[in-house]
Amino acid sequence: MKRIKPFFLQNRFFYACIAIIVLFVLSFIFPRGFAIVKLLVLLLAMLTILDTIILFAAKNGVKGKRVLPEKFSNGDENPVNLVISNYYTFNVNVTIIDEVPVQFQVRDFSIERKLEASSSSEIEYKLRPVERGEYHFGKLNIYVTSVFGLISRRFISEDNAMVPTYPSFMQLRKYDLIAISNNLHQYGIKKIRKIGHTMEFEQIKDYVLGDDLRTINWKATAKRNQLMVNQFQDEKSQPVYSIIDKGRVMKMPFDGLTLLDYAINASLVISNVALKKQDKAGILAFSKKVENIVVAERRTSQMNLILETLYNVSTDFYESDYSRLYADVKRNITQRSLMLLYTNFETLDSLHRQLPYLKGIAKSHLLVVIFFKNTELNTLITKKSETVQQAYDKVIAEKFAFEKRLIVNELQKYGIQSILTSPQDLTIDTINKYLEIKARGLL
Repeated sequence: MKRIKPFFLQNRFFYACIAIIVLFVLSFIFPRGFAIVKLLVLLLAMLTILDTIILFAAKNGVKGKRVLPEKFSNGDENPVNLVISNYYTFNVNVTIIDEVPVQFQVRDFSIERKLEASSSSEIEYKLRPVERGEYHFGKLNIYVTSVFGLISRRFISEDNAMVPTYPSFMQLRKYDLIAISNNLHQYGIKKIRKIGHTMEFEQIKDYVLGDDLRTINWKATAKRNQLMVNQFQDEKSQPVYSIIDKGRVMKMPFDGLTLLDYAINASLVISNVALKKQDKAGILAFSKKVENIVVAERRTSQMNLILETLYNVSTDFYESDYSRLYADVKRNITQRSLMLLYTNFETLDSLHRQLPYLKGIAKSHLLVVIFFKNTELNTLITKKSETVQQAYDKVIAEKFAFEKRLIVNELQKYGIQSILTSPQDLTIDTINKYLEIKARGLL
């Protein structure tokens, strides 16, 4: 019974059977053709037996190995490598069916390759996870056919592998590469020291055109008989907290990922940037209560701690309690910090309900409220209306988009900085805002 399980008839065998049946029917009209039909049946039987013998003669004709990364990066294309080795002494055709995790809902996975005799081939395909958690792979099925192509033999390898999916750590490498590239102006990111007017003195240097006249050091100028200016550098070791709203408003999906996952990916990157800027990075998440807290520190293990904490952040579908957030921040975070609050407000009324708590946080800390444009509304607004219903929908969409801009103005009125961004631009806009704050010495 075990020998029968990996045995499969191919389409070529059935096509040959159909051709023989047609010729058999025609032999009633042309009796001389019946002898040809018998020869073809015999030939098909002999070729099928021969094909079976050469495929099943070797115990391990083909072996497959799945090479997986240690972990997947959420929202990114992750490579999966397959190494297929052919131990037959003749060329074979293989059809590879990998049982990818159920989260991807891939039901038609199939890769076809031709393998040379006694050779190996490496095949790569990519998977894009859109949620964090454990991803379990099933069996790696390899169907092998010979040059006859009448039957196939199945080989099974690599059963039950698991890969955890973490927040997008690939973005960390991406923005590190951007920071040292020559095309920085298009991103607005530069890994350079910003010269500000903080009290952290660095050096006295010669005046060059464009230096701030307010920084001229008159004593040094008199000694050198030429203009000299004081140069300052950014203050370091300032706390930077990423505050993630994990209430039900953050469950809205865009391009497969939820707003919560976009916020988690951005928090991971901005924490890495802050640490490279010699600042302290920390995170916390809240909905009904404040959880997943990592105190802002600057140590070698901080990024790993943040990554593991963000991995376990998940929405609980409650309405977020900003009063609890305000109380916990006031009680536990006493040093003035940069607070990057990732949330979403759809209407001005929803902002007004939480505004007293945001104003309370902004009194002691530099608060930046980050919320999202509804990109689907932009598609509806730019689409030409052809019916009255479409025109009505377009007006409503424009109203909601305008209300987002009113939220920005309302926050600005109370001295609270904000970022209104699309989900795909969240990370880059957050980094630029952080660098702007550091350059202006606002913290």
